[in-house]
Amino acid sequence: MGRSFDVVVIGAGPAGYIAAIRASQHGMNVACIDEWQNTDGSNAFGGTCLNAGCIPSKALLESSELFHRAQHEFSKHGINVSGVAVDIQKMQKRKAGIVRQLTGGIAGLFKANKVSGLVGHGRLLTGKKVEFTPVDGDVEVLDSRYVILASGSTPIELSIAPFDGERIVDSLVALEFEQAPATLGVVGGGVIGLELGSVWSRLGSEVTVLEAMDDFLFMVDRQLAKEAGRQFKKQGLTIRLGAKVTAAKVSGNKVTVDYEDQSGKQSLTVDKLVVAVGRRPFTDGLLADDSGIQLDERGFIEVDDECRTAAKGVFAIGDCVRGPMLAHKGSEEGVMAADLIAGEIAEVNYNVIPSVIYTAPEIAWVGKTEEEVQASGREYKVGSFPFAASARAKAMEQTAGMVKIVSAADDDEILGVHIIGPMAGELIAEAVLAMEFSGSTEDIQRTIHAHPSLAEALHEAALAVDKRALNFPNT
Repeated sequence: MGRSFDVVVIGAGPAGYIAAIRASQHGMNVACIDEWQNTDGSNAFGGTCLNAGCIPSKALLESSELFHRAQHEFSKHGINVSGVAVDIQKMQKRKAGIVRQLTGGIAGLFKANKVSGLVGHGRLLTGKKVEFTPVDGDVEVLDSRYVILASGSTPIELSIAPFDGERIVDSLVALEFEQAPATLGVVGGGVIGLELGSVWSRLGSEVTVLEAMDDFLFMVDRQLAKEAGRQFKKQGLTIRLGAKVTAAKVSGNKVTVDYEDQSGKQSLTVDKLVVAVGRRPFTDGLLADDSGIQLDERGFIEVDDECRTAAKGVFAIGDCVRGPMLAHKGSEEGVMAADLIAGEIAEVNYNVIPSVIYTAPEIAWVGKTEEEVQASGREYKVGSFPFAASARAKAMEQTAGMVKIVSAADDDEILGVHIIGPMAGELIAEAVLAMEFSGSTEDIQRTIHAHPSLAEALHEAALAVDKRALNFPNT
């Protein structure tokens, strides 16, 4: 007879492990199952985010940006260096060490919170039973009062450009390159494609990004997207819009990519090709036929606003359900699910989820773009402030970009905040907090910001909404 738990969580990524810990904090007996296996055969908690996504990519982005700044920016500070070289193997070793620390930290958190971390495959059966197939050992059926599905997502593979793990690769493999390819093609100009393209461009690759959409960064405010495109072009990234890939063929040590754009049929030959066209929910082997779970036409597990599935007592959270595929969104859904199971009132405010692209300059936003507000028909007002007018940004030699705020004309509510510039991913937190409290532009105007700081740019943008900017001409 199998073990019994109050809650069984399938998946130990940012959604699942947080849900498990929160449920345990409520005094419940919790198990969390995960089958992640690294390329070296080792198992680890943390899912895609910690092992092959958010964390390793940010480690490489940081290392490669420092290398780029040493080459192109340090001399402006009076720091003269010569013969700057990069050791990619050492860079990768550092990245792997950070990943090991953080994934090991989850195991430590499980132990501290008395969560049973189970390594293996979890499959939902009928009646809230979970079939657990351990890496080593016999299959066991676990009984539970509640189940939380947090199986995550996996890269989308194109039939016209199948992964071979060597020349045509996904984002995971692209994070493990031992040297910068002379030429690198990236299919997809979204968050993942731009971050990976930036890393390898800084480290010496000639990078070409092929984006099928006619609009660059279609999900970003148009004013910011235009500025981002200009900055990436200055950095040496070649971005081809409206480029629809029709075929990719490996020949020897090269990849030939055929695509079509406004000029007709085109061809690109590169050393390696990264396919980063998005991710799909990962539900392979997750559900028994009689589990009672329903999937939508795109393969996402159907849930309501509280992440409840059609099966009584079963929740689903994170990348395997609707909404943005963001680690912090999944984590908050995990907290909500655990709190609801414990009988508490809980919700996730899906209107105030920040997004960040960790390029240089960083791009971050929350709420609606100006275009979205305009389309809604609501009267609005806009204010912006360039980092070129920021004393702190000047001192940092990072003056590209701006802060833009869109507010309602009637009651002054902040509807959207958009930032491109240094530390945008940190600065956006103030905007998220303000919007979570349904704050007004005046609230930010009346909030004292330290001087000199990058955060003053948000303050000035808020003032500019009402044409009261103090450190930049009002237009």
